[in-house]
Amino acid sequence: MNTNKILDIAVKAVDDKKAENIIALDMKGISLIADYFVICHGNSESQVEAIAKEVIDQAQEAGVELKRLEGFDESRWVLIDLHDVIVHVFHKEDRQYYNLEKLWGDARHVNIDQLVNP
Repeated sequence: MNTNKILDIAVKAVDDKKAENIIALDMKGISLIADYFVICHGNSESQVEAIAKEVIDQAQEAGVELKRLEGFDESRWVLIDLHDVIVHVFHKEDRQYYNLEKLWGDARHVNIDQLVNP
C-alpha cells in the first residue's frame, strides 16, 4: 500500500474519534524514520486510547502492518508506527509540553482537509 493511502487512513481514523488539532507533517528529506507524522490530541486518557485504537483497527483492516506501538498503556503519548507514517496521539497537556510541531518546524504541513472532507 502506498504511503499516501496510509496517511489517508490515519487521518480519517483520528478524525472519526474526534481528535483535536490534527496536523500532518511531510517529513521527507527531514527525517529518515518516516515520510509523514500525524499529530493530534485528546482531552482525556480514555479519548487518547480510543483514538489510538481506531488508528490501529483501521490500519489493520486495510492490511497495513503495525510496526511498533508505544505508550498505549499510559495513554498520554501514544506512538503508532505504520512504517512510513507515524501517528502521535497526545493527551492535550503532553502535546503542549513536547510541542513536536515546533521541534519539526521546518517540515511542510500537509493539507488534511482534502482527506477528512473529500
